[in-house]
Amino acid sequence: MKKLNEILLVFIFMLTAVLAAAVGLKAYDIYDTNKRLAREQEELELAQVMARNEEAQTRVSQMQAEILELAEDKEELERFIVRIQSGEPVSSGDETVSGNESISGNGISGNGSISGNERFGNGSVSANGIFDNGVSGNGSISGNGVFGNGSISGNGIFGNASVSANGVSGNGTLSGNGMISGNGEVNYYDGSMTGSSVFDEWRTIYEQEEMSLEKRRLFRTSLEETLEVNQADRERIAENKKDFSQMKIACLGDSITAAANLEGEEGYQQYAYPARLKELLGAKEVYNLGIGGSSIGRYWSDAYVDRYQEIPEDTDIIIVMGGTNDGFCASDKEFGNLDERAYRTFCGDLNELMKGLKEKYPDTEIFFATPLPNVLQDYLMSERKYLLPQQKFVDVIITLAKEYGFSVIDLYNSNILDSHDANVVADYIPDGVHGNHDGYQIMAEHFAARLVQHYEEEELKPVRKQTISENYTDG
Repeated sequence: MKKLNEILLVFIFMLTAVLAAAVGLKAYDIYDTNKRLAREQEELELAQVMARNEEAQTRVSQMQAEILELAEDKEELERFIVRIQSGEPVSSGDETVSGNESISGNGISGNGSISGNERFGNGSVSANGIFDNGVSGNGSISGNGVFGNGSISGNGIFGNASVSANGVSGNGTLSGNGMISGNGEVNYYDGSMTGSSVFDEWRTIYEQEEMSLEKRRLFRTSLEETLEVNQADRERIAENKKDFSQMKIACLGDSITAAANLEGEEGYQQYAYPARLKELLGAKEVYNLGIGGSSIGRYWSDAYVDRYQEIPEDTDIIIVMGGTNDGFCASDKEFGNLDERAYRTFCGDLNELMKGLKEKYPDTEIFFATPLPNVLQDYLMSERKYLLPQQKFVDVIITLAKEYGFSVIDLYNSNILDSHDANVVADYIPDGVHGNHDGYQIMAEHFAARLVQHYEEEELKPVRKQTISENYTDG
């Protein structure tokens, strides 16, 4: 009987083990199935996002062609940009014109703005009193095209208001206007320093790096800011005392780094900003790691976060410029947030990129450049409501760069080479996003000047510390 009981116990144990294994296998099968289904769902959603982004990128290419064509007629381009910024439908055909006679004696008060008012023929815009706080602070009068025999006269501008980007052609006149910007001659730096530069009064404005793009636009048009900053950049480069001759620089970027727009020219890469940067600084080597269409995040092609390790390990300086294509692609879901920093989101992948650079290149000076403001972002957003303003991407780049201790070259808020300015498009950014020869040259000079400035400030740090210590001791 005892032996029979033992056999029964063994049988029961074996049966229990078999049942447990069956339950375990069933549970694992359910888990594996769920995991596979989740992976398939994720792959399906990614494929849908990629297809959506491919369509958006195709549309961007069409928009670039539109801008290129419009750039041949600056007045038409300006009207086009005004419509985009005002949220009006953008379509070809006859312009909508209201108010064919004149606008006169109209007092303007508060922080309102007058913009996008086109007048043709013999109409006039005159005697519009704008006093003290009438249009001040954030107020502006901009983008008002005046053609034919029209005139703009007697418009007093006081306080912080500005009149900018007002196209005037034909026999029009501008007179009695308190401040009209963009009509003066520009003094390019010729290699000699002067004590009475026409740009000096604006140095305190554009040297305020924390000033937002919106605030800078109240002071100067992008064309004026571009020329003034470029003047200062050339002066700083001319005075450079830092020896870059043994330094290697890597530029990680997208089509802007790769010199898109110039591919049809033989040896076009010599005009890319990395190549120009090498000449300006006399650097030993500058690597161009720009790939057209690439994004920082993994929701589009050639993501920076997947290719930063291509940068040679002996690189002394790394410049990362991106975010433009991310703006053309990312919805709220792909953008993510800084609390979660999830995989395959802008916030998460950018965080991973910065962390990886910090760990892999601990002795390298790393700079992150925010994207240049471009009118195509607004144009595309008017058609695809899921897209986000460029400012959101810029804010995250700045926030994370500060967190990791990287220097920021804030192109977005600098107000330079902004394709919302028709004059900038006509002269430097012919398709609204990519530079021409002069555009890439200005960009290279700005990067060069910022690197020179960075090393100047680094050299001054020990001196400042010593001075503070001496003053403390003496006190």
